[in-house]
Amino acid sequence: MSASAIISTLDEVVRGAMERLARVAGVVAPPLLRVALAVPFLKSGLTKWDGFLSLSPAASYLFEDEFKLHLFGHAYGFPVPGLFAYLDGIAEIMLPLLLIVGLATRFSALALLVMTAVIQVVVPDGWANFHLPWAGLAVAIMALGPGRLSLDHVAASLCRFRAPDGGRP
Repeated sequence: MSASAIISTLDEVVRGAMERLARVAGVVAPPLLRVALAVPFLKSGLTKWDGFLSLSPAASYLFEDEFKLHLFGHAYGFPVPGLFAYLDGIAEIMLPLLLIVGLATRFSALALLVMTAVIQVVVPDGWANFHLPWAGLAVAIMALGPGRLSLDHVAASLCRFRAPDGGRP
């Protein structure tokens, strides 16, 4: 066997392996990205509740006394802190759960990106260790979509199956 034949065979083997790796990563990456973004928000959300729809006093305290919006060199309190605490608590539970199961995936990632931007304004020093990676995950999820292992994919498949022309409804 000549050197060029060996190189050609080796090239085919490497290309085949890379194509298989890309297919596997294409299936595995979206759910991993979804879970990676969901976990920190879900963990935070679980600390905000004392029971079903019963916001913990600590969550209210954070929005009333601790969290400040750092804008234009000044720190401002949240308007209607009780409402923001309640909405934050709901969002930090619902959006990660939607992400994990892959339902309304791009919307959930966008909403968590907006939350990350607000968190950046509240805690400006967290950008490198927390906010930048969260924003990167959210943008990647919005770009790649939910992936095959998601309820969004199942719903889209059902809609395509039921469409009379076989296309998208």
